[in-house]
Amino acid sequence: MQKANRFLLLIPAALGIIVFALFPLIQIAIPTVTSGANPIVLYTQFLQSNYDLQVIFRTLTIATVTTVITVLLGLPTALWISRQSVSWRQFLSVIILFPILTNAVVRNFAWIIILGKNGVLNNLLQALHLISAPLTLLYTNTAIVIGSVYLFLPIMITTLVDSANGLNPEIEEAAAVLGARPFTILREIILPQMAPAILTGAILVFSGAMTAYTTPQLLGGNRHLVMSTLIYQQAMTLGNWTNASVVAMVLIVLSLIVLGLLRWYTGRLDRRVDHA
Repeated sequence: MQKANRFLLLIPAALGIIVFALFPLIQIAIPTVTSGANPIVLYTQFLQSNYDLQVIFRTLTIATVTTVITVLLGLPTALWISRQSVSWRQFLSVIILFPILTNAVVRNFAWIIILGKNGVLNNLLQALHLISAPLTLLYTNTAIVIGSVYLFLPIMITTLVDSANGLNPEIEEAAAVLGARPFTILREIILPQMAPAILTGAILVFSGAMTAYTTPQLLGGNRHLVMSTLIYQQAMTLGNWTNASVVAMVLIVLSLIVLGLLRWYTGRLDRRVDHA
């Protein structure tokens, strides 16, 4: 009877997953099947196109670079926050989360003002006589990375702060007394304990950067398409829903493969920590 009740309680959640997760995926894949062309040929043509391969490579590169930078910036920030008093730590956590409350479009328009040829950054560099002509920063891969890092850094820091709060500072002090240098303490003590949290944050950031649309569209433009903006171009601009469906399915598969590898490695690290 208890098993039957548990099964009944799972029905609403299962229906929600089917309606809001599986059904949209099926709808995305339908155009590749109903177009009249062989679906295998459609995917083969996409993967053989040099332009489409460049878009895939650009998407993976931007997501990877964004993830690496957020880890490098988020880890020391999280460690510093975890060393503060409780009240100060709570205040800093609110400050870090505050940008998330602002719409992504508004934040990206702020970066347009900063990175434009007549923007704040170029005007500052020219005023300091560091450059003689404005730099082309906007509508580049660099601009997309900058916007993505700004967008996802609070998520990374928040994920790492919880793990950093669980570190035992006495172990670090003991290592320092025994002659360990700060870099050795970081490499041998802090990183192994925080590795699962780092990979969890990497999963969140990578998945968000892989599928982000607003930031690449506003900061990258049409000359630096990623897979999400390519989907929009194919569907809404060119009206080619079949190609848009192919790109979407490739993006989903690539994301699942990378995230699956990260989750697998995270599970291995969790087991190592439990046995340590």
